[in-house]
Amino acid sequence: MSNFVYHGAKTAQISFPLGGIGAGGIGLAGNGRLVDWEIFNRPNKGSVNGFSHFAVRAERDGQVLDARALHGDLAAPYQGELGGARFSSFGWGPRREYLTGLPHFADSTFRGEYPLAELTFADARFPGAVTLAAFSPFIPLNERDSSLPAAFFAYTLTNTTQEPIDYTLAGVLANPLPANNRNNVTAEPWGHALHLTSDGVTPGTPAYGDMTLATDAGLDGQATLSWQEYWFRGVWFDSLEVYWKDFTTPGPLQNRQYPLERAGTRNEGLLAVHFSLAPGESRTVRFVIAWNFPVCENYWTADQKLPPDVAPTWKNYYATVWPDSLASAQYALGAWDRLHGETQRFHDALFASDLPPVALDAVSANMAILKSPTVLRLEDGTFYGWEGCHPDAGCCEGSCTHVWNYQQTLPFLFPALERSMRDADFRYNLRPDGGMVFRLQLPLGAPRWPFRPCADGQFGGVLKTYRDWKICGDSDWLRSLWPAVKQSLDFAWHPGNEDRWDPEQSGVLWGRQHHTLDMELFGPNAWLTGMYLAALKAGAEMAEHLGDTDSAAEYRAIFARGKAWADANLFNGEYYIQRIDLHDRGIVEAFAEDELVLIGNSTLEAYWDEEHQEIKYQIGDGSSIDQLLGQWHASLYGLGEIFDPAQVRRANAAIYRHNFIPVMG
Repeated sequence: MSNFVYHGAKTAQISFPLGGIGAGGIGLAGNGRLVDWEIFNRPNKGSVNGFSHFAVRAERDGQVLDARALHGDLAAPYQGELGGARFSSFGWGPRREYLTGLPHFADSTFRGEYPLAELTFADARFPGAVTLAAFSPFIPLNERDSSLPAAFFAYTLTNTTQEPIDYTLAGVLANPLPANNRNNVTAEPWGHALHLTSDGVTPGTPAYGDMTLATDAGLDGQATLSWQEYWFRGVWFDSLEVYWKDFTTPGPLQNRQYPLERAGTRNEGLLAVHFSLAPGESRTVRFVIAWNFPVCENYWTADQKLPPDVAPTWKNYYATVWPDSLASAQYALGAWDRLHGETQRFHDALFASDLPPVALDAVSANMAILKSPTVLRLEDGTFYGWEGCHPDAGCCEGSCTHVWNYQQTLPFLFPALERSMRDADFRYNLRPDGGMVFRLQLPLGAPRWPFRPCADGQFGGVLKTYRDWKICGDSDWLRSLWPAVKQSLDFAWHPGNEDRWDPEQSGVLWGRQHHTLDMELFGPNAWLTGMYLAALKAGAEMAEHLGDTDSAAEYRAIFARGKAWADANLFNGEYYIQRIDLHDRGIVEAFAEDELVLIGNSTLEAYWDEEHQEIKYQIGDGSSIDQLLGQWHASLYGLGEIFDPAQVRRANAAIYRHNFIPVMG
């Protein structure tokens, strides 16, 4: 990597997400292909949408000089993919939808500085230079526009020859909908649109939706358009072959229409923009691909029993703003300059930082998760997140509190979305005793997940409420949540706490502590006790602000006891440890009556190693990379010190010394 520019084999694993927050997206591959069509309310890794692509043609005096698909070389392997469908997987070569049989550009370079992508295409056989600038709106504090279900493509062609050339730039979009597909081109005051729908899908069902390919080219009178609402319908591979013959024929393309879909045929359509360039002249053509699949369902626990008043499906947030993909495309083209300009301003501010390039790459690339199917927005705009994605489904549902604890993009760039997570968490996940379920179930109103509370998630909820209040300054919002926040903090010593975290209000976590590594720690440790101490400090400040002085005093007293004990007992002179006798079976047996474990049939089976006479999955005297996460949260949120500063400095140095590996392999 050099200045975020990638070439050749370095582009093979790039999939730059273009779409909206909670709207899914389309991946722009490192060679310019359109991949990972994850617009159907779930992950869809490795997918293509028929023969969707962009292509360019150059002609002079009625003769085609050259024509190419707008992508670079396909990366190896070329023998096909393992695990694919029969007749198109390993041994069958690249899939036909990869368009490897069409001429393409011999060289391409990808520059990725999220949220902006640039591609440069070069080929000695093509008379001109072609670049692509692609983006989707990523505008901090503007979650509405940043949720727009659309991908933006701006192709710039430059005539590098000594003679005038007539160019054609075409966008092809396949209709992915089942049954009775309809493709219609409309000329609107704001541009031309190829609208893809279906007469055979029932509105209100998850399969229902539409897509649009649109351009505003020609509105200035400097370009003309032609189109094909349908590619040729034939058998075998006729449609692709006839398309390329049509495209490499001089002049405008001839429209083709069919009354209804016939079984076994494809339904690609295209828009083509025609314009002339003098030597040295350039022109930019803008396209938008927009989609609208408004209905979501819980496909991951489809057999759950719902209350009678809870519907099994819900609407995407974006569908409440833009009723169909035509509306999204119109908005995108009409607001393009503003949306791009505000996205560019954020990009420029981020990449003007003096952070090392590796840090900028890590920060910017991980922000892109917000434009992936990892996240949803519910009908009222509530933000919902998975822990990650499988190729075809979300992984580990529920805006998992202990996972989303550790990301900081959303609260600082889109704080209203982060606050929506607090609202949903405390409304739906709070048990009567103050314990917090850490996976929000969908649809909203479904029965709570029955697993035990998680220590870092529980106390992280308090800390995040404090942080979000500090960012927004809305004390009325804080006041509305305070009873639930207080109840969740008090759960540490509540008699109903099945894991007996801190029954004596010592400020130290003693009992069984489930955490984000999907296991449990037993006994005091700096990581989870640190989260507890930070939550106590945050709770005291929130209580004081709201006039709950008794709670503020109580939390400060518990914090002081816990800090003193941790400073004296958890630091070994070099780093923070876990206080536990790993050979004491009684520690695990004390919780054996509760058989609720993620893996195994019982607490003893999960945590006691009979052969080695040892408790499993503990830190003990080890140097844990997580030991200062409580202090990390406190420092980020302006809460000050929760551990002795000198000890923290030494522990930080020890983590680097013991846990950092500069080179793997």
